[in-house]
Amino acid sequence: MNYSLQGHDRDNGVQELLISLLPDEPHNRVESLEGEGCLSRAWQADGQICASAEIFRGERHTQTQVCQSAPAEEDPEAAKRVLTYGVKSAVYQALLPLLDRKPPWGSLTGVKPAKPVRLAVREGMDFHQADRWLEEKYDVADSRRRLCLRAAQYALETEDRLLPREMQLYIGIPFCPAKCSYCSFVSNDMAGWGYMVEPYLQALLKEVAVSGRLLGRQAIPLGSVYIGGGTPTILDENQLERLLSTVDSAFDRGNLREYTLEAGRPETITSEKLGIMAAHRVTRISINPQTMNDRVLAGVGRRHTAQDIVDCYQMARRIGGFQINMDLIAGLPGDDEESLFSSVRQVAALEPDNVTIHCLARKRGAPLYFGATGVLAPETLDRCYQYLLDRGYEPYYLYRQKYMAGGLENLGFCRRGTASHYNICMMEELSDVMALGSGGVTKLCAQNGRKIRRVVNPKYPKEYIQRIDAIVQEKALLLDE
Repeated sequence: MNYSLQGHDRDNGVQELLISLLPDEPHNRVESLEGEGCLSRAWQADGQICASAEIFRGERHTQTQVCQSAPAEEDPEAAKRVLTYGVKSAVYQALLPLLDRKPPWGSLTGVKPAKPVRLAVREGMDFHQADRWLEEKYDVADSRRRLCLRAAQYALETEDRLLPREMQLYIGIPFCPAKCSYCSFVSNDMAGWGYMVEPYLQALLKEVAVSGRLLGRQAIPLGSVYIGGGTPTILDENQLERLLSTVDSAFDRGNLREYTLEAGRPETITSEKLGIMAAHRVTRISINPQTMNDRVLAGVGRRHTAQDIVDCYQMARRIGGFQINMDLIAGLPGDDEESLFSSVRQVAALEPDNVTIHCLARKRGAPLYFGATGVLAPETLDRCYQYLLDRGYEPYYLYRQKYMAGGLENLGFCRRGTASHYNICMMEELSDVMALGSGGVTKLCAQNGRKIRRVVNPKYPKEYIQRIDAIVQEKALLLDE
């Protein structure tokens, strides 16, 4: 949908909302609207900030207006927030009568829907008031408000347990056996990039060592370690041993709450690697089926079967006392509602500690299909969620992405006492996260996560290897700035 702005510059807000509500259409800003599209206006008068939206679509025309009290002149950031909300709310209300169904998240956009609830509760709002706030301000459906409030509660509990200056650590291994058709992560398949694994590891170990010295010099407690990817278990046994030994020697583990390694694909997991993880006191691993439908697995480029997942899971249970997470994806090409629900049942029968259900987000080069319609209904996910709730799982963290199937969410479930400390801290921006490896994004959080400073490593392994000396020099001084 074409859109035009008059009297304001809230381009991102308008575009985010249009993408959320009309994900299958292109949305282009134009200077002057001619024909179909959205005209968004804003102005200030009589102590109020007002916004209006007109939408022309076919023969239909809708128009709305929203006015709010203007904040004090000395608080320009608050004025921006009021303007953004008014602009988005006007566009949402104008567009709502033209939609086939009411969106489950209403006008609420953004990756972290639980974060504003957590901040509001910290400022004195109780959970009943927060529930009404989500409904009245953003028109969020009852089912999604419950998820949001539960995730916010877990985040608040986690925040209360944080040590002063506590930091989380992410280590990235950007290699996979093969690239899945839906994947948008920076990951490199072994067929074309396997020769880079060893030089990449050597560079990474340098960054691990200098980062450990930095935290030690600053006496910063390390709350969690998360080794992700890619597929970290693409490393052979010797390489995995070297990585974990370097982490052990570099960092003080005295305050470590959890140590996660994404095992991911069963074809990369061996009993020897699981034994190495157990010996280095890794506490959590992921074994990710994505689906338990062999036909769908083959269609998206996964090189394992559902039985491989079961066998790998049982081996991990025998070898180590790991907490185990299992990921599923709703909306994979060729999947349908019954197939998804069957996958949830089969995974739950294994009794993992965590189950995460992702909704496939359409990415460039990875078209989204779900059943015959290209639409993932909220009721489909609700059925899966209820099945997990009935078996003792609780929703504990969630996030959303652009172009996500059904405009829905990614939701992590846990058995009580097994929530991932790293996932909550990272997603809710509760503490600093130091990220090592190519594509790593270090986040230094301030003001309860309202202010974030990001320090980004080179995106691709080759550039990361070439620049490693400069990277470790910068890392050594990171917290001195």
